[in-house]
Amino acid sequence: SPENPITARAVMNRLWQQYFGTALSAVVDDLGSQGELPSHPELLDWLAGEFRRSGWDLRHMIRLIVTSATYRQSSSLRPELRDRDPVNRLLASQNPRRLEAEFVRDNALFIAGALDLRAIGGPSAKPYQPAGYYAALQFPDRTYVASTDDEQWRRGVYVHWQRTFLHPMLANFDAPSRDECAAQRTVSNTPQQALTLLNDPTFVEAARLFAARLVNTAATDAARLRLTFHLALAREPKADEVASLQTFLAGQREHYRANPGDAEKLLKVGFSPAPAGDSAELAAWTSLCRVVLNSQEVITRY
Repeated sequence: SPENPITARAVMNRLWQQYFGTALSAVVDDLGSQGELPSHPELLDWLAGEFRRSGWDLRHMIRLIVTSATYRQSSSLRPELRDRDPVNRLLASQNPRRLEAEFVRDNALFIAGALDLRAIGGPSAKPYQPAGYYAALQFPDRTYVASTDDEQWRRGVYVHWQRTFLHPMLANFDAPSRDECAAQRTVSNTPQQALTLLNDPTFVEAARLFAARLVNTAATDAARLRLTFHLALAREPKADEVASLQTFLAGQREHYRANPGDAEKLLKVGFSPAPAGDSAELAAWTSLCRVVLNSQEVITRY
């Protein structure tokens, strides 16, 4: 009712957190006298009122937020504000933050051109998982069978969740176990995350699909590297990045041409068929794509 703005305020506070990393009232699970006062109380009230006036239209509110000048700011904090507002509660710039666990996987598959955006709803998909991970689960015992075909590339929202035995990739990127409600997720930076991006079959397969996409689209190394940055990072590569990756690519070509068995093994990771063409060349570009997909810039929203 018009006399009770609590629901609209709580929803808008959480929506703001989704797009800025920190909510207007940072304690999103305790919006009230026990929590933190909003940094911008008038803005929170206006958003709550607009939400109610629009007929509780979330699409309308999302569009308002992401088209605002505040959301579209650069994420570079201005030097003169580092002491006055070190955590950017005054919103003088955008907040860079790591993608949430499900989106880390979705983003890699999208860059590779493999993410299935067509299928809506239906049963859960089961991504690749280490053998024996459910060995301690009993009553009944469970055998995990990874999904095959296009099910493997469905969005993270459809991934199977086993309570207390969360998929290792999701656990490494701080997804909650769902034992209890989690209004906010922790954000860590650990070596396991880099190892997951480098070695998890989902990301290795994404890298080789990405490599095939590059090889089939562009004819020269320079054009392929430029396309790599456009697709993965949405920017032009820097000169030192191009030089470093060209040196790395040359070393990988030399290795895989001398060891064709290693190239064949790499190109068979995952269910998707091994692409046709020069195996050593595709394996070398796969290795380069693994490096790019492992970069901090790919898994961070700026």
